[in-house]
Amino acid sequence: MPEFSVPHSPVSRRNVLRSFAGIGALALGAVACSPGDNPAAPASSSSPRKQKGRRFGAEWESHTRTFMSWPALESVWGDQLPSVREDIARVARAVAEYEPVVLMARPEHQAAAQRACGSQVEVIPLMVDDLWARDTVPLFVEDSGAVLGVDLNFSGWGNKQEHANDAQAGHLLLGKYDIPRAKAQLVAEGGSFETDGEGTLLVTESSVVNENRNPGKSRDRIEAEIKSSLGIEKVIWLAGVRGKDITDAHVDSIARFTAPGVVLVDRAFPGSPPDVWSRAADQARSVLQDTTDARGKSLEVIDLPQPDLDRITGRGDAFVSTYANFYVANGAVFMPRFGDAKADDHAKGVLQDHFPQRDIVQVKIDTIASGGGGIHCSTHDQPGKPVA
Repeated sequence: MPEFSVPHSPVSRRNVLRSFAGIGALALGAVACSPGDNPAAPASSSSPRKQKGRRFGAEWESHTRTFMSWPALESVWGDQLPSVREDIARVARAVAEYEPVVLMARPEHQAAAQRACGSQVEVIPLMVDDLWARDTVPLFVEDSGAVLGVDLNFSGWGNKQEHANDAQAGHLLLGKYDIPRAKAQLVAEGGSFETDGEGTLLVTESSVVNENRNPGKSRDRIEAEIKSSLGIEKVIWLAGVRGKDITDAHVDSIARFTAPGVVLVDRAFPGSPPDVWSRAADQARSVLQDTTDARGKSLEVIDLPQPDLDRITGRGDAFVSTYANFYVANGAVFMPRFGDAKADDHAKGVLQDHFPQRDIVQVKIDTIASGGGGIHCSTHDQPGKPVA
């Protein structure tokens, strides 16, 4: 595959703080994966735990569709905007082989986005700014047997970037699909939260217990609001990293559930010098190994090693080389292909072990990764019955 160099971008997600220092419903009917999808998982993984009130389901439960966004900001991407659009179209086409994909695009970009994505992807006119649908689309929970969109009050990751359209896009999207909306009593993003579907939530303290999002709120108060908004029983707090990327270290690039009781954790390529990211992953691993989930069970923690940065095809100061930012869709798991064949194959094998009944689909996303994100960051699942 061709290699291209991504220049240092002063507004990318990973390095935005250095550059901007000082700038201030549809019936749910969801079911979990079949018991054979992860044979090592507890038997309870075959059906979601019944809870009163709201329930935040796991990503491996069935989806009605996937939402995505067409990037529009030349101020962010510069001359890489055509390349990142190619990446987004590539992801959209891949996911559309397994479930419906709805891609939001500005009206003036709708036709071009449709041509790029092909007829299997539904492109709808809606004013958006960038591609990070995981963070800008409301988080979906089950409430009284139907889907509810919980608006997390997207603020451009604590007002680090101006995203006036993205701040409104989720509300408009819910209206289009007649999904009820509830406003959370906190500011966060979808990438902040990772759940096992049975009441356990992983979250980095750096991304929500932060004055740039929730000024004056203690961790205890934020935890209470998370539990109330999402129907969570237990929050497992990971430290994360403050002030080094625009997200303040979302959990979806550090630790991910593959089943209740089973977590994959990012690990730096062997021999890499320690940095803030590897230390954050090490801290997360230590916490997860010593804690229990909402059912009182210990967690199985498995490493998901990164590729060799000397062998990958992407470049850039903000490049995110974690495999943890994968996306679980109906019948498939989508993961990045970074170009280190040995590491790519190993990560694919790990994911196949944990999702044996799903296809593991590798997608080249070098420009998305150069902007500090991944496949999970660019997709957002709507739980519910698959569309026939």
